[in-house]
Amino acid sequence: MTPIAPRSELLALLGLEAEIPHLDEALTHASFVNEHPGSADYERLEFLGDAVLGLCVSELLIEQCPTASVGKLTRMRASLVSTEALADFTRSHDVARFVRFGRGAAASGDANQPKVMADVVEALVAALFLHGGIEAARGFARTVVGDKIAAASVIAERDPKSKLQELVQRGGADAPSYRTTSIEGPDHDRFFDVEVSIAGAAAGHGRGRTKKQAEQEAARDALGRLDKKTEDIA
Repeated sequence: MTPIAPRSELLALLGLEAEIPHLDEALTHASFVNEHPGSADYERLEFLGDAVLGLCVSELLIEQCPTASVGKLTRMRASLVSTEALADFTRSHDVARFVRFGRGAAASGDANQPKVMADVVEALVAALFLHGGIEAARGFARTVVGDKIAAASVIAERDPKSKLQELVQRGGADAPSYRTTSIEGPDHDRFFDVEVSIAGAAAGHGRGRTKKQAEQEAARDALGRLDKKTEDIA
């Protein structure tokens, strides 16, 4: 059996004083279930937690950003609950040490996959919701995203993909298209390379740990190139 770290730090992070039902389930990867029949993995909880976390973050944004447009709120929420954002939270608190993995998955580095750890966060949200209702889930949601809302607001204002699309379509052209040109690295440490094209011509390139991040970087590169062309013409 995979050794698990003492949970006192995790309980404190979750705002709990003692173990709760569904906590084991929320911290169990499917690979562990394959090796230990009779246990349950976090996948059903993750399904519920995805919706609950979205609700809690939406409430936080409505509360803290009273003048933001719906479009901006939508972009902020997407940034705050993205796979990479949730995985960053788990890395900063070393949540992977509390998760039960099968021997094979542990050896292959599944614990380091952003998608896996983001799913664990959502499963923990669901476990809290089932135990303490929406208030318990809200408390953890604040822990996960509370100090990132200001940064998300800046990102939403400067979303390169949205800016590039608006700029291109304002000129009468079709929306930019994005193409993944390469994927490098093992599953737990992947990098995506993306090219953005405008009117069929390559306009920028980007690289990131997720396809979405790489697309944003490609859009940012394209915007920089367009700005440079404008300066050269001027």
